[in-house]
Amino acid sequence: MRILVFGAGVIGSLYANRLSSVGVDVVLFARGKRLETLKKKGLLYYEKNVLKKASIKIVDKLENNDIYDYIFVAVRYEQVEGALMDIKDNHSKNILTLSNAVEYDSWVKIVGDKLIPGFPGAGGDIKEDILHAKFGSKNIQGTTFGEMNGETTERITEISKIFEMAKIPFEISNDIRAFHVTHAAISMANKHFYTENGMVDLRVAKSMKILKNIAVDIKNNLTRIEEIGISIMPSRMVALKKAPVFLFVLIFYIMLNIKFARDVLLGNHARNAKNEVLLLNNDFNNLCSKNGVRSHVV
Repeated sequence: MRILVFGAGVIGSLYANRLSSVGVDVVLFARGKRLETLKKKGLLYYEKNVLKKASIKIVDKLENNDIYDYIFVAVRYEQVEGALMDIKDNHSKNILTLSNAVEYDSWVKIVGDKLIPGFPGAGGDIKEDILHAKFGSKNIQGTTFGEMNGETTERITEISKIFEMAKIPFEISNDIRAFHVTHAAISMANKHFYTENGMVDLRVAKSMKILKNIAVDIKNNLTRIEEIGISIMPSRMVALKKAPVFLFVLIFYIMLNIKFARDVLLGNHARNAKNEVLLLNNDFNNLCSKNGVRSHVV
């Protein structure tokens, strides 16, 4: 089994490390400053408070005849199209995207039926060139993926076996687009953490004004999804639409008091994700407008 992980940020580094640790032949594709760091220091990560170094091959070029069983594209939403353009001529037959999404039309135009849409069940940060990240639990947010037509194909089953072997929590979705739209509706509310020059500090982030704006946005967006005719996925997220605003405020306030959650929401990775959040916000609103659905007052 050969897997190329395209993208060496938090998500790509974490998946590459976990897969290689159970004997999968993993190659990690990196660029820019991250490539220089990985070539110089290797992939450094913490495990149970012990600093370790992963043994993974790092590349910055992909030849068309360098074939993999799967290519995992682990880049931010606004970078996916560029990544797919870079690998479209490669002869590998299966490409699993691990990112946010709203529509897949442009992606399918680039790579066709090679595409398997997915979402990473992981989070964290890279601090001083060291990976601090972990996978979510299956019940909260496992790695989610599925065919666009909802079928459980041979390759979906094979990916499941790979994740089981690597002890990566996962969930197969029979409506992956509904999952992505739902997640976008929730994630784009994080735009309230951003300023023109970066992000708000922790004190401001925990303010009632910002947390209430996030709560109202999430409830509003989930209502709009149902009006479009898209199911809220996974179904357990329906409860969020019905939850009172004060409960959202309390949940986010508690999360901001947990170091790992705080790093995910306000850390270096989050600071770099501003363009992704704004693009999700724009694409989600365009989807609603196209379907004649307006914003609501909650």
